[in-house]
Amino acid sequence: MLRRLLNRLISPFDPWLTALVVILLSFTAIVMMSASPERMQAQLTNTCIGLGIMWIMANIPPQRLQALAVPLYVLGVVLLLGVEFFGEVSKGAQRWLDLKVVRLQPSELFKIAMPLMLAWYFQQREGALKVLDFVVATVLLGVPVGLIVIQPDLGTAILVLSAGFFVIFFAGLSWRLIVPAVVMGVAIIVAVVTYQDQICADGVQWPGLRDYQKHRICTLLDPTTDPLGKGFHTIQSTIAIGSGGLVGKGWKQGTQAQLEFIPERHTDFIFAVISEEWGLIGDLGLMTVLLLIIFRGLVIAAGAHNVFSRLLAGALSLSFFVYAFVNIGMVSGVLPVVGVPLPLVSYGGTALVTLCLGIGVLMSIARHRSTNQS
Repeated sequence: MLRRLLNRLISPFDPWLTALVVILLSFTAIVMMSASPERMQAQLTNTCIGLGIMWIMANIPPQRLQALAVPLYVLGVVLLLGVEFFGEVSKGAQRWLDLKVVRLQPSELFKIAMPLMLAWYFQQREGALKVLDFVVATVLLGVPVGLIVIQPDLGTAILVLSAGFFVIFFAGLSWRLIVPAVVMGVAIIVAVVTYQDQICADGVQWPGLRDYQKHRICTLLDPTTDPLGKGFHTIQSTIAIGSGGLVGKGWKQGTQAQLEFIPERHTDFIFAVISEEWGLIGDLGLMTVLLLIIFRGLVIAAGAHNVFSRLLAGALSLSFFVYAFVNIGMVSGVLPVVGVPLPLVSYGGTALVTLCLGIGVLMSIARHRSTNQS
């Protein structure tokens, strides 16, 4: 009886993903005890909730997830419109809905709803894809991303945009459309770096961006222009990373972290704490585990039994990569600070539960692939 119950509890979990997630969450607990011990209990509660959500999602067959795609997408758009008209304003951003019972940030829903919706759409068009289908998919992607950008919440917008883009890419988006966009992006970066003195001057407006977004990019190019203000995060985090050396200063021995020079050291900038206390070896170990999770997700995608599962698994896996790449890039001073957490490491219940939900979907696809094949 006990053995049967234990087997029912364990069987939904993919063994490779489970092992990697447990390793990462265990390391997170150790780092959190150094970065912010007073938040350990809350982080453990978030972890238990996340693992519970992961188990539930692993038990839901992908076919049932398809049925949720359209309702979730429509609900999400309605909630985003609700934020636009009735949302709460906090620290200059309008991102939350106060439903009296719970305070909701609808943009978080789209980290899962977006790839789910586009994977469902391309599943319906399987075998009859036309150029118009990619236009429709782009519109489906653009509506929520546009609503999130105007909140403004650039970090979440990047994550939702990348998740949707990966689905469209895996569905067969032509390189003839991708290459010009990449060339244009590189040209814009080169122009910004070359003419930074002129375009970063006071009073110069950047089309499509607010002043604080312009300042973030300008600060990235030269943090020393405002070392005690906008450049403080970047300067302190890069000092911490550099001072860690090869093996680090030791657990709870990082001066930048323990003396609170690193802002947000338990959330978005926790990678700086890891670098300072665990050094380059700790960084490489962490990145190896993250890459193995992404690799396992792509393996699951490659073996999925239909278009919906393949697109969804591929998009979720590469979204995990975007989380890690953007976070480590902004903490290292390579990318602008946009408020993206380090996956499964940064403190925060919403991000942790969302990521666990995504991993649970991957486990569901892996599990039910085996069922279908048998």
